[in-house]
Amino acid sequence: MKSIVVLISGNGTNLQSLIDAINNQQIDGRISAVISNQADAYGLTRAAEAGITRAVLSHKGFADRQSYDAALMAEIDRFSPDLVVLAGFMRILSEDFVAHYQGRMLNIHPSLLPKYKGLHTHRRALEAKDSEHGASVHFVTPELDGGPVVLQAKVPVFEGDTEQELSERVRQQELCIYPLVVKWFCTDRLALKDGQVFLDNQKVPAQGYAAD
Repeated sequence: MKSIVVLISGNGTNLQSLIDAINNQQIDGRISAVISNQADAYGLTRAAEAGITRAVLSHKGFADRQSYDAALMAEIDRFSPDLVVLAGFMRILSEDFVAHYQGRMLNIHPSLLPKYKGLHTHRRALEAKDSEHGASVHFVTPELDGGPVVLQAKVPVFEGDTEQELSERVRQQELCIYPLVVKWFCTDRLALKDGQVFLDNQKVPAQGYAAD
């Protein structure tokens, strides 16, 4: 059974989807710890209710990104994770940190990567008058939101949509695809080899398994 460490900064809805999938025996893994850089993150309450070990490591008080990331690595590695899952962890990670977890760290981003890396993805999709939007699960690399995509889910953009409406539509897809990708990893179906994603030993298209 794979050991998973989840990093959060906020509400923890994607964390909850993983907790539920594990409780429903859809994921053959266990969340060994939930770590947050924000002491008031509601995701810590979700972890407590699920009986999961929690830790808070604030980035405040560290001289720079590298020193914080070194301390965070030490905290994560106490739990000997097979997989590190970023679930709304609002920190840009240093190259050393990313390299340390190369091939075993996943993130979910609310856009159809490579479109709209960074923040305010729903607003940008609306301003561009896109007909579709979505979410992407990807392996983490030093480039912000630039790692190889594993799986995407698309949603329609309707005329008159607000950011909140579009965000909620995308979120519902996030709650489905993130547990699925974690399940693939925990059953050794998913791997990152030489910068390419492989599922069941088959190379995944550049825009993810569900590219069609």
